[in-house]
Amino acid sequence: MMARRGGKRIRMNDPPPEYEEQGEVLNESTSDGDSPMKRMTRLRARGGVRDKPPIIDDDEDDFFAPVARKRKQPGPRKPPGERRERVERPRKEHIEKEQERVDMERDVTTDENSLYFIVRHSKSAIASIVDDWIEKYKQNRDSALIALMQFFINASGCKGKISEDMPHPMEHTAVIRKMTEEFDEESGEYPLIMPGQQWKKFKMNFCDFVQTLVKQCQYSIIYDQFLMDNVISLLTGLSDSQVRAFRHTATLAAMKLMTALVDVALLVSNNFENAAKQYEAERVKSRDRRASDRLESLMTKRAELEENMDEIKNMLTYMFKSVFVHRYRDTLPDIRAICMAEIGVWMENYPQNFLDDSYLKYIGWTLHDKVGEVRLRCLQALLPLYDKEELKGKLELFTSKFKDRIVAMTLDKEFEVAVHAVKLVISILKIHPDILADKDCEIVYELVYSSHRGVAQAAAEFLNVRLFHLTADMEETKTRRGKIRLPNTPLIRDLVQFFIESELHEHGAYLVDSFIDNNAMVKDWECMTDLLLEEPGLNEEVLDNKQESTLIEIMVSSVKQSATGEAPVGRASNRKITLSSKELKAIQDEKVRLTEHFIATLPPLLEKYQADSEKLANLLAVPQYFELDIYTTNRQESNLQALLDKMSYIMSVHTDREVLETCAKTLEYLCTEGSATYTRCDVARSNIIDNAVNKYKDAIDDWRNLIAGEEQPNEDEIYNVTISLKVISILYASHNLNPWNLFDSIFQDVDECQSKENTGRTLPNEALIYCIEACYFSISWGLHFVENQCESSNVATVSAELRDNLVKYIAACFELTRDGPTEQIQESAYQSICDLLIVFSDQLSKNENENIRSLEYKSTLDEQLILNNFVQHYVFTIKQEGI
Repeated sequence: MMARRGGKRIRMNDPPPEYEEQGEVLNESTSDGDSPMKRMTRLRARGGVRDKPPIIDDDEDDFFAPVARKRKQPGPRKPPGERRERVERPRKEHIEKEQERVDMERDVTTDENSLYFIVRHSKSAIASIVDDWIEKYKQNRDSALIALMQFFINASGCKGKISEDMPHPMEHTAVIRKMTEEFDEESGEYPLIMPGQQWKKFKMNFCDFVQTLVKQCQYSIIYDQFLMDNVISLLTGLSDSQVRAFRHTATLAAMKLMTALVDVALLVSNNFENAAKQYEAERVKSRDRRASDRLESLMTKRAELEENMDEIKNMLTYMFKSVFVHRYRDTLPDIRAICMAEIGVWMENYPQNFLDDSYLKYIGWTLHDKVGEVRLRCLQALLPLYDKEELKGKLELFTSKFKDRIVAMTLDKEFEVAVHAVKLVISILKIHPDILADKDCEIVYELVYSSHRGVAQAAAEFLNVRLFHLTADMEETKTRRGKIRLPNTPLIRDLVQFFIESELHEHGAYLVDSFIDNNAMVKDWECMTDLLLEEPGLNEEVLDNKQESTLIEIMVSSVKQSATGEAPVGRASNRKITLSSKELKAIQDEKVRLTEHFIATLPPLLEKYQADSEKLANLLAVPQYFELDIYTTNRQESNLQALLDKMSYIMSVHTDREVLETCAKTLEYLCTEGSATYTRCDVARSNIIDNAVNKYKDAIDDWRNLIAGEEQPNEDEIYNVTISLKVISILYASHNLNPWNLFDSIFQDVDECQSKENTGRTLPNEALIYCIEACYFSISWGLHFVENQCESSNVATVSAELRDNLVKYIAACFELTRDGPTEQIQESAYQSICDLLIVFSDQLSKNENENIRSLEYKSTLDEQLILNNFVQHYVFTIKQEGI
């Protein structure tokens, strides 16, 4: 794939150029023909004169995995942490010379008149610092230039001092060599990588200084063939250094310098175009109306601007070839990141010159970089380009070549890179929709279930652009009774189908969380309930059972997150834990809105799906997120009663554990003490419990009568006693059933099971598990009552009774843990013991009431051995399968 630029064929899939390897020591001599310190020429800027090859670390080829090239013979390599880019320099043999060097370093770092000290410590604006330097430059450009060069040297962490009596023209190679010898690399640290706020500020000031310098000099000084030649020459040489600090600092300065020059070039280009238009307008005037002096002035101005434009372009081209082309694949990731960040700025600000395949290819190659930060900078450089419609044509070849790599980066191990990759794919979709294949889109689709919230929400935005948005050609549909469907109806239907085809059941909460902040359809509960309750019209497709279940799961997940503001468990994000008052109010408003809607629609939904356990388990959770006071403030008592009646019916006829547990928890929320609905809901709760207790008593009486008469219970009688105990156990988990005095009756069966009397005539194993659970909850509620509700006159009696129940129950559970009839019964007994040992631990010994202190349970060594044996046998063993 190729494009033409200036008559030359540029191949986008060309590999990065091979660079000549150099030795460990800097070249000490450079011929006049290729000296980077000489005045640049147009021939040099166009690449006619070969530049001195840079010094590249020996592991550079690892950074570009997809590019096949000849590799060097592998040799022993130190671990990355141990690499040290050192330049061998003569050892200091005399203490006097060493002391002299230290004194000189101290002078440099504490010289309050140096640019480095001023930029680092001064509170003055950078612009004023630059203005002061310009004044000094106008007075004595040699000394001002040395001060500027010293600034770059010191900013690299080098304390060496440039001599004032350097020969002219300055030999920058000699300066760099001398500074390299003076450099103290022992610490390995320098300003750009030093931690702390002060160094972060210095780095910002450093970049600002370089760019402000160019901005303030743009009308005269940068064209004097002295300042820019020397600065560019110095930075080019330093960027080739083996000393990492020099290379890093000089590259940053050079790239920021180029960015500033790009701004100047853009301004000069605009001025040139305006001058050209003015000249042309004056030229075409008739001779008697033409002002010859103005025409001559415009022609001179145009020529000057053209010359300036050529000068700036020469500088940019030279620096690009001399610095960027070598440093974009430097071994230091920070340097590569700088190059990618700045080339993106050039392309965005000056696309007519830099937005070209011959420049874009460098970003494309670096998309394969092995360091996440560098890959991120590439994507950040590309994003603004794709957001501009006018640049669409210039990006087409690049997109077709590197599209696959960008799509693959949506799966990047660095989440921030993945987020930006998805955003870039969205931009590609908008300007080049046909370039993305279905397989590309499917890769992004699946990311809505990512564990990282940022990635998931970016993927949801991609889906919004591609699928989930309203269009003008969507037909208006009606229900069977003529009600017009809401606008989001087709989107919700598509969302349901998308979830089903994803084949990720039970991930509805993740899907909702991905869309909840960027698509209103997931909170359009009216549209959802209409789809569930309203009969479809003539031209509408009927929702099948799977689609209904999926829609209900999505709807309830949306209700939960809207009312709580909490993302699903396991979805990592940078979201703050504490919410602002504004965010809390928004959540409260959503809670009120969903309550007002579902107060009226939930009873009919429960009526319609009362026979479907899966749908009921989801729908019954909705009232747990209600603002209960709205029942009274909006005069909705009739709907509250309808809800309670449906819940009572469900508890009496359903046997699915999830349905029963959800119903019991919702009933607990409705019976919140102090709420306006408490009295009505408490009466309904008592009726539900009465009904459950009566069923249990009838079933257990029938069972025990049959056992006493030595008869064998039939299937119906076994079913009745098992289900009644199941309901009692589940209700006990959320509600205090102790006032119904069930403990003795239920414990009787636990006791008979562990005593092994009447073997074969005990309750079914499933029923015994419910008995163990119910007794545990009875004892736990007993402690809660003693600690919070029991009158002081009765505490001693109630505590004594609770203590007796606790002791005999734990004793029975220890026996069942050691030698229960089934593994499930053993496990249930074990869990009950562990929980009770925590609840009745030494925390009770700190209570002020001596009766409560007496409830502390201390296990014996034999009991601890039983627990240890259970864990060793059932947990820390390797189960042999297929033997």
